[in-house]
Amino acid sequence: MYTDTVFLSATTTPFSYFPIVLQLIAALGFVGITMLATHFLGPKRKTSDKLINFESGIEQKGNARQPVAIKYFLTAILFVLFDVEVIFFYPYAVNFKELGWEGFMAVLMFVGFFLCGFIYITKKGALKWED
Repeated sequence: MYTDTVFLSATTTPFSYFPIVLQLIAALGFVGITMLATHFLGPKRKTSDKLINFESGIEQKGNARQPVAIKYFLTAILFVLFDVEVIFFYPYAVNFKELGWEGFMAVLMFVGFFLCGFIYITKKGALKWED
């Protein structure tokens, strides 16, 4: 009789990837069939109102290709950077008793690096909006 170690062994054969390939084929097939069905079954009435660009219900003003201030992109990148760093606190919060003082010191170093980065961007003026 097979034991649990036989089923959990680390041997990989091409057949062990069969469920993944099967699910990938099913997902791609579903997407393809859905796109074809909506293309052939959907209405095809093109009016001038449907062909104009729609921007959140607001009338268009000016050219959409004018340059945007880099501050928007910089703020977005900084938000993502610091948001992702905060996510790393969750594993520590879950396992803080098991990690002990070593884990506490590691988190203090992480927070220190985090604060160094924040102090750097504030000193560089990355968060100031006036031009």
